Amino acid sequence: MSVFQSAEHLCSWAGLTPRNQESAGKKQSVRITRAGAYLKPILVQCANTAIKSKSCPYFKLRYDSIKKRRGHKRAIIAIARLLLTCVYSMLKNSKEFDFTIYEDLTAKFFNPKPKAQKLTVDNAIEFLKSQGYTISLEDLILNTV
Repeated sequence: MSVFQSAEHLCSWAGLTPRNQESAGKKQSVRITRAGAYLKPILVQCANTAIKSKSCPYFKLRYDSIKKRRGHKRAIIAIARLLLTCVYSMLKNSKEFDFTIYEDLTAKFFNPKPKAQKLTVDNAIEFLKSQGYTISLEDLILNTV
């Protein structure tokens, strides 16, 4: 991995980075580089598989959040770029893929908001008592009538 200075350089070489297709009013070629012709389709297939994985939901949640703003194709390319960055890191550091990092990120950023609990009379009484109010049975009967 010493050929590439960073993961961004590897992603650029693989054709997974966004680029400006117009410079000085002239359209540039949209041809995929030689590396991208082979590597990019494989990474897109891996990204499609990763968003369906049950063992690591981070990629699915990340895909869903990007898809809302940018669409399916760009979201898949973003996930493919994320996977290639993971591969770069694993090869450079000679370590295995660590799911726990993504579990922590999933818990931190993608937890659904807790559902509101229904307010019952008992819950209301307990809440008022915790706030320092004293409540008697006579007060409850007079206020409910």
